[in-house]
Amino acid sequence: MFEHLLSPFTIKNVTIPNRFAVSAMVTNFCDENGYATEKFIAYHEGKAKGGWGLIITEDYSVDPLGKGFKQVAGLWDDSQIAANRDLTERVHAHGSKILAQIYHCGRQTTREVIGETPVAPSVIHDPIGKDIPRALTIDEIHHIVWQFGEAARRAKEAGFDGIELHGGHGYLMAEFMSTHSNRRVDQYGGGLQNRMRFALECIEAVKQYADDNFIIGYRISMDEKVYGGRRIEESLAILPFLEAAGVDLINASAGVYGARYAITPSCYTDHGWLLEYAARARKAVSIPVLAVGRITDPIMAEQALRNEQCDLVAMSRASLADPDLPNKVKAGKPEEARHCIGCNNCSNYLYTQNPITCTVNPELGRTHLNLVQPAGTKKNIAVVGAGPGGMEAAMIAAQRGHKVTIFEKGPQAGGRFRIASIPPSKQEITDFLIWQQMQLDKLGVTIRYGTEATADLLAEGGFDEVIVATGSAPVKPRIPGSEKPLVCTAEDVLEETVPVVNRYVIIGGGQTGAETANHLGLQGKEVAIVEMTHTIAANEPTAAKAILLPTLREYGVQMLTDTKVEEILDNGVKVLLPDGAERFLPADLVVMAIGAKPCTELAEALEKKGIPCRVIGDARKTRDAVSAVTEGFEEGRLV
Repeated sequence: MFEHLLSPFTIKNVTIPNRFAVSAMVTNFCDENGYATEKFIAYHEGKAKGGWGLIITEDYSVDPLGKGFKQVAGLWDDSQIAANRDLTERVHAHGSKILAQIYHCGRQTTREVIGETPVAPSVIHDPIGKDIPRALTIDEIHHIVWQFGEAARRAKEAGFDGIELHGGHGYLMAEFMSTHSNRRVDQYGGGLQNRMRFALECIEAVKQYADDNFIIGYRISMDEKVYGGRRIEESLAILPFLEAAGVDLINASAGVYGARYAITPSCYTDHGWLLEYAARARKAVSIPVLAVGRITDPIMAEQALRNEQCDLVAMSRASLADPDLPNKVKAGKPEEARHCIGCNNCSNYLYTQNPITCTVNPELGRTHLNLVQPAGTKKNIAVVGAGPGGMEAAMIAAQRGHKVTIFEKGPQAGGRFRIASIPPSKQEITDFLIWQQMQLDKLGVTIRYGTEATADLLAEGGFDEVIVATGSAPVKPRIPGSEKPLVCTAEDVLEETVPVVNRYVIIGGGQTGAETANHLGLQGKEVAIVEMTHTIAANEPTAAKAILLPTLREYGVQMLTDTKVEEILDNGVKVLLPDGAERFLPADLVVMAIGAKPCTELAEALEKKGIPCRVIGDARKTRDAVSAVTEGFEEGRLV
């Protein structure tokens, strides 16, 4: 099935063993001086071990003042070469090829990160930036061009198979090329040829260190997806100039920080949504094209190659979820791979200057620590709750050699995370839950469905350890009328345990409330959200929110913020608007979505009986799935 995906591909004299590629993703795994740490090196080496043919590192800054994250990689100094030589040697030992993406962040950074005012082609504030940039002088532009050449020299000396110039996503090279950010009136501004000048000069600076064994790639946003930004027609006109200048590989991406949803598309974005851009780029040039954009399944990747839409396929976030994906495909077992669920927790953590994380892969960035070791003493372990955290704990404990039994009071696994998979675009959550259950079955873990684990039952079971993963329950606020028959929870609506009606008022506009509104809006229902704060879907990842909120408006969902619920009546809700006026919202059902509280009863009962237990996930504190899975992993390896 995967003959194209598994076939080798040659660029210049560099033969890539297969078409599986990883495009650049910031990790924040380096130190604040830009040096490659063991964590950073092992992260990339893990992908090489997993069989990825081409690995493109996160963006190495060519200047400490050009980095967008505090712990991004750097190639601005010769002292950074040695650690990167270690990186390339370890990647090459497994047969993979590796390119160093090099960039300058331009205006898309902050004084907090670089200690100075960011620079840009023009004094134009980035729509989501904190600092107004200053415009570069001609001499400064020439110096940065030289820095790109020097970074390429260091990359070659470090043993990289080439570099990729980051000319997309609104960074400095893209800023020069787009009227969205370039209003210069000298040789670097105005018409297209002038706006291309900086990129072409950088390519020329890099070329002096390139040969037939050194690839020059170029990442470009084919459509910047912002008002006044570059559209695909102009990008297609640019590509032949890049090829003529010496570029060997085009990476066809999209977006800038003002359209972050296009850079890190969430579950609300269609799979393979940029394949058409890659196909059009491939027709515009004679050099290879790398496709990106929510390609997480090898079936889609294979078909893109068969359709000649691209030459290589980047499945970058799929590599976060499962770095061994290519090897599993090669072994004929693609179903064994963990799938990216498009939750975007990975990028959300980055934009707060934290290291990258993954909801479904708690070992991300920690494989070099060999955290999961065989247990010295084999134990009989009880896990209470078959949500994602409980199943993760059971899986890791069983891998270590323990006998594990899961008690689940419901008829199926997944907990509230399973319910979260019901709204539109969230179905990929199910993939992870099914994968966990497959692993538990292979490990011989027993799940006792329909069994409520009481303290007495666990005491009688002879268990050495108990892991409590009982999750959380919806909060029911003390609002006048909240006991009326028309009041239910978001979970009731999503699981269809209440009648389907026409008019809904949702109290609470967080992630649960907004996604429930999306579920109902798709069905053509009349929906109003009442939220006490000034923001709807405040805890939704940024890229997801950028699509979810316009979708709610399209469905005609009323979104009332800074609004207080005064009373629930028999036929609707009385609310107090921000201006002090009262308003009546008619409803057939009033849906509570104002949060959840930990289910602590079992842990408290065990404590009274003197039975030690480990509490994880929402049973400890209501948060998100990434916290539950991470804690499940930790307790599973320590139990």
